[in-house]
Amino acid sequence: MLAAVNDFLWGQVLMIVLIAVGLLFTVSSRFVQFRYFGRMFSVLGGAMHHEKGHVSSFQALVVSVAGRVGAGNIAGVAVAITLGGPGAIFWMWLIGLMGMATSFFECSLAQLFKRYEPDGSYRGGPAYYLSHGIRQRGLAIVYSILLLVTFGLGFNALQSYVVATSLQASFGVSTWVTGVAMVVLLGFTIFGGIRRIAVVSEVIVPVMAGSYLLAAIAVIGLNLPEVPAALLLIVKSAFGLEPAIGGGLGVALMQGVKRGLFSNEAGLGSAPNVAAVAHVPHPANQGMVQAFSVFIDTLIMCTCTALIILLSDLYQPGDTSVSGVALTQGALASHFGDWGGSFVSVALALFAFSSIMYNYYLGENSLSFFSDNNPWLINPYRFAVLGLVFWGSAQDLGTVFGFADLTMGLLGLVNLFGLVCMYRLGIRLLRDYDRQVAAGHDPVFDPDEFADLDIDRRAWPASDTGR
Repeated sequence: MLAAVNDFLWGQVLMIVLIAVGLLFTVSSRFVQFRYFGRMFSVLGGAMHHEKGHVSSFQALVVSVAGRVGAGNIAGVAVAITLGGPGAIFWMWLIGLMGMATSFFECSLAQLFKRYEPDGSYRGGPAYYLSHGIRQRGLAIVYSILLLVTFGLGFNALQSYVVATSLQASFGVSTWVTGVAMVVLLGFTIFGGIRRIAVVSEVIVPVMAGSYLLAAIAVIGLNLPEVPAALLLIVKSAFGLEPAIGGGLGVALMQGVKRGLFSNEAGLGSAPNVAAVAHVPHPANQGMVQAFSVFIDTLIMCTCTALIILLSDLYQPGDTSVSGVALTQGALASHFGDWGGSFVSVALALFAFSSIMYNYYLGENSLSFFSDNNPWLINPYRFAVLGLVFWGSAQDLGTVFGFADLTMGLLGLVNLFGLVCMYRLGIRLLRDYDRQVAAGHDPVFDPDEFADLDIDRRAWPASDTGR
């Protein structure tokens, strides 16, 4: 029954709503993700600047990439190709490009309504813009509870299971040994708060993403003559023009959209919780940075996995006997030998561990919405997460996964409702940015221009905006 509800929620309701919202923001913003794509790189250059006592824009980016880039890029892409054919990748690309616009707006709004903390840091996210942007504190409470249950608790146990079983299968490491190691490493990280999570992510994420990207580049280099045919196969299969591929247009579309939405999380409201903590001159700056993280996840990392699979001897159209992680491992092993499969296991372990850090912070942020950094709430939550990570390392949590899928779907619907309600405000914020860019300025946010809104002026002091 849980599976049937999730199929309806993800396969019909969320798919339609997320695509509709993505189209709304893409068209009304005059395709902001394409207009400012080149500018994203200059913004990223400035994002690496560290303001003392603050989380930099780049650190917020790598923390969100840590959450977006995970098992969906390795196992989810393989499942999409197995069930929907290579054409599913084309629809993943399309949904990723639209998701860049959605992510731009949700993360810009999270910045706009962020709140100043006594230690000089910031808090924000959907719960804050639901409460201060559209005055819906009841919905904000519902959102925070769903965020805590889904990411802070449910998905952390699941990611622990992924890491432990992957290392056991490839290297024979006992699951309890992996569980203990993760508890020690995670404990060191999370008791340092978002600043330490950001510092650790700043090291792990570029290494894990870069290594996987290099492996894919090596595969492409070894099979360069076959790459155009693989890309053509993706496009032809997307429109049912490849007779050798079963399923046709409908299945490819469904799998691509579903896996794309699940992988990049654009519109689900998770990334804005991290985007809000960054110190930036204008909210739209972080919106651009987070839009680029969707590009990294779907257009780069998912394409890497797709080419690794399609350029291998293991992939056979219509063959569903090998799927998920096993297909990606087998495909990389066919290119590089046995170590290729081991490399996938290590990559999956790093992806999953970085996701645990990200998931933990989302849960902490949801608790902080109810009581600002109360140690009587935060510290028991930290120990609960560590306990779940150890317990989950040895448990097959299929039912928990189904429940977390359901709560994440509901989380997305609440967030999307808020985004639609703040549609005009999001466009107003973008126009303020457009106007300053057109005048040849590096945009800075002037809170006086938005004095009619419930903005925390301490988060946007005159010294920060330069006005």
